[in-house]
Amino acid sequence: MNTKSVIKANAIKVIDNESSAIKNLASFVDDEFADAVEYIYNSKGRVIVTGVGKSAIIATKIVASLNSTGTPAVFMHAGDAIHGDLGTILKDDVVMCISKSGNTAEIKVLVPFIKEGPNKLIAITSNKKSFLAQQADFIINAHVEKEACPHNLAPTTSTTAQMVMGDALAICLLELRGFSSKDFAKYHPGGALGKKLYLRVKDIATVNLKPEVTENADVRDVIVEISEKLMGVTAVINQNKIVGIVTDGDIRRMLRKYDSINGLNAKDIMSVNPKTVNCDMLAVDALDIMDQFGISQLLVEKNGDYFGVIHIHDLIKEGIL
Repeated sequence: MNTKSVIKANAIKVIDNESSAIKNLASFVDDEFADAVEYIYNSKGRVIVTGVGKSAIIATKIVASLNSTGTPAVFMHAGDAIHGDLGTILKDDVVMCISKSGNTAEIKVLVPFIKEGPNKLIAITSNKKSFLAQQADFIINAHVEKEACPHNLAPTTSTTAQMVMGDALAICLLELRGFSSKDFAKYHPGGALGKKLYLRVKDIATVNLKPEVTENADVRDVIVEISEKLMGVTAVINQNKIVGIVTDGDIRRMLRKYDSINGLNAKDIMSVNPKTVNCDMLAVDALDIMDQFGISQLLVEKNGDYFGVIHIHDLIKEGIL
């Protein structure tokens, strides 16, 4: 067997191992899982998520997921907790501790201090008989039969299972809170994801040049308007109402059709009933319309009046596409 075949076989083995373990997690979603979710939902404090080693890394991801979906959360490293970071925990907070074995030295030191306070303890563990599980008020079972590591040592499948259960918990809380896409946008204002949720057509159209001609405009003026405004189109308007559109494609077709352009006006070559969008539409929805009709530009209206133009290049530049 050549090296590439071995590599591919090993990769497939890992994927099969982890996918099987994830599928098995569904059987562990029980009343205690639901109780943990409801307790967090009804609590007045934050979720303090802690762990050590690879579980600590998973804890930071769960914290990020909770924060971005409406549940305030803070990461506290289990090792640092016993050296001063226990002060992170406030009286109304819920503590979530992640550990595959539930028996690591740091966890055994940390848990008794947590139990001395008023805070409820949620365990995400693969071992329901562990020290952590026995001390926890709620147990989220993330049991896996074996790691993807051939020696069953390196945390692989177990950390995947922890992350999946954390995702399940975060989304259950999102659903309980009625957390909407508008709420999501408030927490994700940056990058392409945020722009898909808040960037509107008017935000783009207002910075573009606004090509427009009247129905009786000479085609030479139409060509100049399209060229100068750099949008590849111009709106044809009557009292600021859109009555048609002339694209650079219309210009090419005109040149093929007529031996002379003398006497031709915008109304002679324009397309009527062009696709338009309201200025308050989300830019991502405008992109869907462009994709649906195979067009590169859209005319924009505000209260029925001509407002401007957006081009597919604008959406590419903004990271929407």
